[in-house]
Amino acid sequence: MTFRAGERLKQLRQQLGLTTREVADRSRKIAEGEASEEFALSHARLIQIENNESTPSIYKLFTLSAIYGRSFTELVSLYLDLGRLAGYRLSVCLAATHEVSLESYSESHPVQFPVRFDPGFHAGKTGLLSRLVEEWGEIPVAALEALNIRKQRYGFIGLEDFTMFPLLRPGSFVQIDDQQKPQAHVPYRSEHERPIWFLELRTGYLCSWCELLRDRLVSIPHPLSPCRTQEFSYPNEAEIVGRVTAVAARLVNAFDPAASGSAKFRARS
Repeated sequence: MTFRAGERLKQLRQQLGLTTREVADRSRKIAEGEASEEFALSHARLIQIENNESTPSIYKLFTLSAIYGRSFTELVSLYLDLGRLAGYRLSVCLAATHEVSLESYSESHPVQFPVRFDPGFHAGKTGLLSRLVEEWGEIPVAALEALNIRKQRYGFIGLEDFTMFPLLRPGSFVQIDDQQKPQAHVPYRSEHERPIWFLELRTGYLCSWCELLRDRLVSIPHPLSPCRTQEFSYPNEAEIVGRVTAVAARLVNAFDPAASGSAKFRARS
């Protein structure tokens, strides 16, 4: 991607009718405002950047973002493929439970979107998504934002976090609705209906059932979990991020023999 970065920056400058010296002069004001020479761009340095002979620092990209009126993320993405961040986050596999963000770094980037469903589609029945959608189309990410769909937050259940096991397996991704908060005496018929909450602690995050008793928040693990009930001062020691509304989890562990296909079904006796 870097081979086009300099040319794109030059194009942005020329579209504004600015010379390299005019950009350099404007960068001085930003450097003075930030009280740092790191934000300043000389005429010669800008030419090197536009000719791809030099890579600008984040400070100089900040300056160019301000002068050219473009988002900082857009300019950074000229040098780095920010879309690869999500894949690397998954490959790192942090052990602790934590909140994650799912960003789209380009409003013009197209995403696959179902534009026509099969007439036989029945929302109440389990089905394969690829067969339920009759036609897929591409729309820019900005169009999804224009639909005013409420943004959700997402969390990752740490590989060593067995608080809600086996209901929530370590390594699961959870969707969090931060608009919902615990209410007293809410009836539920089973553990699957009992609200699960994503909590932010001073030392990290926790995902569990909970009870709010005035200024005390009690975190309740699953009965089959090896973890114990914990109590926190609310909201000093623990805050409620929101309610878990969806989960994506691996059903077979990588070390499970069944994952390799070597396991056989046993015949019933």
